[in-house]
Amino acid sequence: GLSWLGLGLVVLLIFGTLYPAYYSYKAVKSKDIKEYVKWMMYWIIFALFTTAETFTDIFLCWFPFYYELKIAFVAWLLSPYTKGSSLLYRKFVHPTLSSKEKEIDDCLVQAKDRSYDALVHFGKRGLNVAATAAVMAASKGQGALSERLRSFSMQDLSTIRGDSSSTVPPSVTVRTSSKQSHPKPSRSASEGTGSSATAGGVYWDSRDTHTCC
Repeated sequence: GLSWLGLGLVVLLIFGTLYPAYYSYKAVKSKDIKEYVKWMMYWIIFALFTTAETFTDIFLCWFPFYYELKIAFVAWLLSPYTKGSSLLYRKFVHPTLSSKEKEIDDCLVQAKDRSYDALVHFGKRGLNVAATAAVMAASKGQGALSERLRSFSMQDLSTIRGDSSSTVPPSVTVRTSSKQSHPKPSRSASEGTGSSATAGGVYWDSRDTHTCC
């Protein structure tokens, strides 16, 4: 199974692609028209074979000797004795393409125009979507940046307030004593009344001395 699959792929790669590519190069280099036409017919047949192979590998891979038949078919195309590619081209491909060439050309032109219009349309839509996404991303980024700057500014303000409150000294409350609130009587007034104050704050009258004596 897998061994035959790998072997078949290697054989098809070497004899179906690399070998004809090298001889196509020699035909172009030597400018031999006969060899050039021969290998051009082979490449047309091989392109059709590769296209059909894409579908047959899916639906006919279970068929017995499927990969062996593919190798044998490529060998038949390349053989100078069978000239399989030239035979298939002259008998089937060339008459079919010649009869359908006008329709094929019209379909290719329409497909080319439609593909160009579709490419331009989807290109414009893609540019609009990209521009919208860029504008939205820029606006979101600007909003995030402004929010970040705002958070930073509020944090800085709170930090400055905390520092100013910690550096301001506490308010000093000046309280005046009762002695300062009441003015001290003058010396002349105290002498006029004839009273004096002792150290303990007891007042006595000078007239009492005459009474005691």
